[in-house]
Amino acid sequence: QVQLVESGGGLVEVGGSLRLSCAASGIIFSIYKMCWYRQARGKQRELVATSTTDGIINYAESAKGRFTISRDNAKNTVYLQMNTLQPDDTAVYYCNADGVVVEVPQFGGMEFWGKGTLVTVSS
Repeated sequence: QVQLVESGGGLVEVGGSLRLSCAASGIIFSIYKMCWYRQARGKQRELVATSTTDGIINYAESAKGRFTISRDNAKNTVYLQMNTLQPDDTAVYYCNADGVVVEVPQFGGMEFWGKGTLVTVSS
């Protein structure tokens, strides 16, 4: 069973920075895509940033220029560096791994979610 564990959330002042980490554990041969989502209270979950093994990186408009996603494929870990944080960034941040191969051969990829880490930006 693959597990995703996020860390690095917390309370930060406006303009501050945080670095989130998400480590995937279990029997994993490869992970095609790792993403960060967030869900603010009373709102739908939204995609923040995406990173694929073939080098595709995408950001939500709200994250462009402030957030940076990176991966350590050897450690099955994805990071989200968040700078210039604003109160609207307050949310629970979730890690998502898609296209996960846990055995060979495997038909199709699997998807997993972490339980989330809370980021609170105080004004």
